[in-house]
Amino acid sequence: MFNASKTVAEWESSIGEQCRVLRLNLNLDQKTCASGAGVSVSALKNLENGNGVTLKTLIKVLRYLKRTDWLEALSPPVTISPLQLAQNKPRRQRASSPRKVKDE
Repeated sequence: MFNASKTVAEWESSIGEQCRVLRLNLNLDQKTCASGAGVSVSALKNLENGNGVTLKTLIKVLRYLKRTDWLEALSPPVTISPLQLAQNKPRRQRASSPRKVKDE
């Protein structure tokens, strides 16, 4: 559930804790996980402790832990709503000739 009242530090801590739990569920120690992800052990520790890491480090760790679905949730494909399509009428290409009034 989205919680708009969380601070950046709380988000970092929450994501780090989730990464730690995931790593432990896969029975991986920090050294093995860091090596497999291509990051330093200290970077992994920083991630898990909520001390802030680069987006690159987070992506590498999540890829190694096979949780890229987390990243997909962060960046859903952009779509155009039907309301926007209805409001954006195509530009006219030609002017029409004036209508003739019939004599009565």
